[in-house]
Amino acid sequence: MLNFEEPSAKQPAAGTNSMDIHGTHRVNVVDKRVINGTTDVNQLVPFKHKWAWEKYLAQCANHWMPQEVNMQRDIEQWKTGQLSEDEMRIVKRNLGFFVTADSLAANNIVLGTYRQITSPECRQFLLRQAFDEAIHTHAYQYIVESLGLDEGEVFNAYHEIKSIRDKDEFLIPFIDVLTDPSFKTGTLENDQKLLRSLIVFACIMEGLFFYVGFVQILALGRQNKMTGAAEQYQYILRDESMHCNFGIDLINTVKMENPQLWTESFKADITQLFKVAVELEYAYAEDTMPRGVLGLNASMFKEYLRFIANRRMQQIGLEPLFPGVTNPFPWMSEMIDLKKEKNFFETRVTEYQTGGALSWD
Repeated sequence: MLNFEEPSAKQPAAGTNSMDIHGTHRVNVVDKRVINGTTDVNQLVPFKHKWAWEKYLAQCANHWMPQEVNMQRDIEQWKTGQLSEDEMRIVKRNLGFFVTADSLAANNIVLGTYRQITSPECRQFLLRQAFDEAIHTHAYQYIVESLGLDEGEVFNAYHEIKSIRDKDEFLIPFIDVLTDPSFKTGTLENDQKLLRSLIVFACIMEGLFFYVGFVQILALGRQNKMTGAAEQYQYILRDESMHCNFGIDLINTVKMENPQLWTESFKADITQLFKVAVELEYAYAEDTMPRGVLGLNASMFKEYLRFIANRRMQQIGLEPLFPGVTNPFPWMSEMIDLKKEKNFFETRVTEYQTGGALSWD
């Protein structure tokens, strides 16, 4: 299981990089690397990975807090029986997964990934991402508290609900690799382990495992139900979209700087991980939606998950696993269609800086 022992203060920040700040040489931009860098990680500039700094600035401009969202209508709908049993099951299953998923993501960043990255620009975004994950966990807790749900039932769901537990058990080995204090990059094997973990968290966890839940809660919001929760989920979706985009750029930069890692056997391994992940998320869809509800049914998600998996794979240079699939939820395109992610902040529903009400026209 997870080992969250803090590394020694004398341990290098990542890979072969030293924390010695007494050198006299100035940083040469051409020497900076995402992993296994030897330049001083305390010096943010000169920029080499400026895309990471730009994403950091963009994400800071999109700051929000859960308490800015009014939950009164949600409370009334929940308490007065305005939701069906199937709709309430969707909400509770969603919260059961997400309340711990973002904590896992934060632990992976703070106790694992951050130590191994030697680009100060990339580290800067990771710090912001870790704070975002804290806000997301706060948001789910705010919804749980507002609705008066059984905290033990929701927060322990990742142990008690098989479809949630199976997804977390898929992820935990990739956390364990990076949070092991003795793990260091610098060899082909370990660098591939790091790259594999980056792909699992950016493309599978944040880029695939979250999407059934997003569709379900946003579908509720479209029907004027649980609009406070749906508003928070849309803010979270915007954050996760940026996290995923950053992760994909990070992965592709590691590949570019370390082409020896991208072997045929490694690509086959990653392809298999995507295949397993799609099945795990589909099982979660079946568990959360045993019957049709919200104009959706579990079988619709099989096509959708394959569509999302294909796009993630193509974004990191892999051949799509499911040729010919299409998006069965065209109404979601404005919010999460991957073709629009680079223009995510220009769409109608995300034009704000610090919260505010979203329109569900």
